[in-house]
Amino acid sequence: MKVSYINTSYKPQKTDLIATFYVEPAKGISFRGAAEKVAAESSVGTWTTLTTIPKRIEKIKARVFRLNPKNKTIKIAYPIELFEPNSAPQILSSVAGNIFGMKAVKNLRLVDIEFPEKIVRKFKGPQFGIKRIRKIMKIKDRPLLASVPKPKVGYSTSEYGKVAYQIWSGGLDFVKDDENLTNQSFNKFEKRLALLMKIRDKVEKETGERKSYFANITSETEEMKRRAKLVADYGNEYVMIDIVTAGFAALQTMRNYLDDLHLAIHAHRAMHAVFTRNRKHGISMLVLAKLARLIGVDNLHVGTVVGKLVSPKEEVYQLKEFLRSEWYGKKKTFPVSSGGLHPGLLPFIVKFFGNDLVMQIGGGVHGHPRGTYYGAKACREVLEAIQQGISLKQYAKTHEALRLALEKWGFARPR
Repeated sequence: MKVSYINTSYKPQKTDLIATFYVEPAKGISFRGAAEKVAAESSVGTWTTLTTIPKRIEKIKARVFRLNPKNKTIKIAYPIELFEPNSAPQILSSVAGNIFGMKAVKNLRLVDIEFPEKIVRKFKGPQFGIKRIRKIMKIKDRPLLASVPKPKVGYSTSEYGKVAYQIWSGGLDFVKDDENLTNQSFNKFEKRLALLMKIRDKVEKETGERKSYFANITSETEEMKRRAKLVADYGNEYVMIDIVTAGFAALQTMRNYLDDLHLAIHAHRAMHAVFTRNRKHGISMLVLAKLARLIGVDNLHVGTVVGKLVSPKEEVYQLKEFLRSEWYGKKKTFPVSSGGLHPGLLPFIVKFFGNDLVMQIGGGVHGHPRGTYYGAKACREVLEAIQQGISLKQYAKTHEALRLALEKWGFARPR
């Protein structure tokens, strides 16, 4: 018994999940044939005809309702019955499971997922979101600033603490662990956390500003819980999770666990480019961002357009717009711009993103000719210049930290 998965007259239901794919058929397979195989394999189909199929199966099959051979895209509607409520892994297993390995496709990319309201409301979304984070940090009308001590791994705990002090006292809001610093022998998690909390308290008294720490708790899930509890016991506001390497199941578990601990999630996207970089194959960063906000991260790295990492302007624009859009009552997520930034590039970032943004500057702080403190100070001076409507070149004439930064980097974009 043959089942057809293409119906261009089908009108998606409000409860359907809509997936957009880029499809390049394999040699000998038509575009229409490849589209049908994607819909079948990602819903109720198999490689051959079946002798009998219950009528209810016909009702819940996926349907290709739009084909565009010119730009090689298709849209598939998936009935909501195909999905387990509140399970990000099951959604991915369905719409992005076996299909990428099919012989029928040469290239296949999951470009977008449009989630129906009924699915979105089953997930928690961010616990805090942009408005509440601003309230906690007591920062109303400017971007937030963060830095990773560089080199990202290798510092002893005491060395790390000294750099953190300079970051915070120089004027940045957050010290951030990088993706691969967790609990190594040279810098144990618990010792680092204890020291940074003492330093944070000291800097808050000295500056009168709120400071916080993106503490990387990424590990096996039970260990992440233990580390998160330590972070909460010290009175910090954030944990950081490498959400792709940890996995969406672990992220959901931690989002639930962090409810009672009242901790926000800074989401690092390490390893995302394995899926997102090839424009013809894999999964787009927009899809990952939607899943991350659905589950409930408060910050998410999205790229810079001008930094050292591949981040196309159109993609970054989509990401920042989605994270800050209304979405069935879900709180808004801070986009994080990071990777190859320095003071001379910050005006472009602020103009592109607006104020609801976290800018994470690493080498562009620690590579300052006079060291980390002055690198952090230069970044704050950039924001002062922007708020006052003064060009960086003009502001630098009376602000030494910024002047030295511009003399070193100018407005150059890393390659």
